[in-house]
Amino acid sequence: MPGQFDYYLLSMSWSPTYCLAHAEDRLQCGQRGLGLVLHGLWPEYESGRYPEHCGGEQYLPEDAYRLGRTLYPTAALMRHEWQSHGTCSGLQALDYFKTADRALAALRLPPILEAPTHDLRLTPPEIAAAFRAANPLLPGDGIRLACNRGQLAEVRVCLSRELALRSCGHAVRGNCPDSKVLVRSAR
Repeated sequence: MPGQFDYYLLSMSWSPTYCLAHAEDRLQCGQRGLGLVLHGLWPEYESGRYPEHCGGEQYLPEDAYRLGRTLYPTAALMRHEWQSHGTCSGLQALDYFKTADRALAALRLPPILEAPTHDLRLTPPEIAAAFRAANPLLPGDGIRLACNRGQLAEVRVCLSRELALRSCGHAVRGNCPDSKVLVRSAR
């Protein structure tokens, strides 16, 4: 049911890793210098389940479309995220995208990940510690990392419905190895 959820999961993709597998995505991967990009703002339940495809307004009004295009790397991803997750927020499209914009603004990126000009090799705890150093209110269990073949793929941060940093539900997990992972250059 739209609007019935416990908290948000802010998911940001590491664009260089995404582009290795999706080189045909010219809109995102034809640009140089992208690091973390908005993948989505997902309503979540404490139980670990999450609502998806809640129906309602599927059409994106022009003002929502314009704002969404400033947040997501591609229009296709923006539409997909609205239909899959945004419709479950209980918000109209424009308000959902405004919430996603505020969620991004609530999180400071660590300087080391702003757009590195060379490849990095960091352990998941080092990456999480960099986020906590940049966001002192981020709980240790408020961030999860996803990897793909030993490379950083996504950073996921849990936020309250009011967009305050918070702990993630027990079922939100990362999948990175304990060893150093490759964080590909953004340039």
